[in-house]
Amino acid sequence: MKAWVLHGINDIRYEEVDKPVPGKEQVLVKVMAAGVCGSDIPRVYDTGAHSHPLIIGHEFSGVVEQAGPGAKADLNGKRVGVFPLIPCRKCGLCMKEKYEMCKSYDYLGSRSNGGFAEYALVPSDNLIELPGRVSFQEAAMLEPMSVAVHALRKATGEFTFDKNKRIAVCGLGTIGLLLTEFLLDAGYENLYVIGNKEFQIRKAKELGLAKDRILSGRGSDAADILSRIGGADLFFECVGKNECVSLGVSAASPGGTVMLVGNPASDMTLDRSTYWKILRNQLTLLGTWNSSFTGKDDDDWHYVLSRLSDKGVHPERLITHKLRLFDLEKGLILMRDKTEDYCKVMVDTQQ
Repeated sequence: MKAWVLHGINDIRYEEVDKPVPGKEQVLVKVMAAGVCGSDIPRVYDTGAHSHPLIIGHEFSGVVEQAGPGAKADLNGKRVGVFPLIPCRKCGLCMKEKYEMCKSYDYLGSRSNGGFAEYALVPSDNLIELPGRVSFQEAAMLEPMSVAVHALRKATGEFTFDKNKRIAVCGLGTIGLLLTEFLLDAGYENLYVIGNKEFQIRKAKELGLAKDRILSGRGSDAADILSRIGGADLFFECVGKNECVSLGVSAASPGGTVMLVGNPASDMTLDRSTYWKILRNQLTLLGTWNSSFTGKDDDDWHYVLSRLSDKGVHPERLITHKLRLFDLEKGLILMRDKTEDYCKVMVDTQQ
């Protein structure tokens, strides 16, 4: 089969590899769509993966072609989404079904072979069956959508947060825009978003936000505007930069909450004045990572799938580029060099 194999930093090749054979409790998935995550860019060009050679790509969907020993035979032919984190299922956190916090996890696309290939091996427990109304491209965005929902549920206490409270989302990349869409879908209308790029601002408008709710992240504009209306009762930081964390602390209302969502772009530090604001305003800082997938109806992935099935959310609006598998490197370079405006770059193996 054909696959994109990362052999080392800045050494990714489209090449022929052996088609994998499913082992115990594994299935062979024919990949139908795969999204490029922002984390794939440093993995390819800066940091490398945990081991090489490795097929990267962790946002993907497909069709089960073959079930291995111990996997349910009736999975064959099923359309599926894929939860990429493979928990050990033995530690204390796994025993509590907090799989996203497992310390001995494996991960498709960064530790084990992933989805930038014609086929991928997936543990059968990591599959979620797709309703007919959900497309493969939408399903390839289940992972980032579930990351956004995980942050939302953690910050709002399972949607019990007062719908009239002021909420701000800083950073209008894929996660920030998806978070915005799910907040609106859940009924949180007193919502402000903060971004710098005109392209992302246009996307926020497409989601239904009024122009006066879209704030500039440059300088102190957003902090000043939010401060004049009493501050944000809940502030989502979706960038992972020091200045955005400081903005969140400055823009938060007294007694407010700052939810840290963005992966750190570099070392994160707090200056003295920012630290004082946390103390004096008695702020709550929360962190989130990954998403909840237990295979039960109340996990993040099933929530996302239900909203997709009901057409409450429309992630396909964020897909700006569709590439064939052999063209993947064009998408990686585009995202690395930012040669074009983009939101979600999608590999469609059905083309």
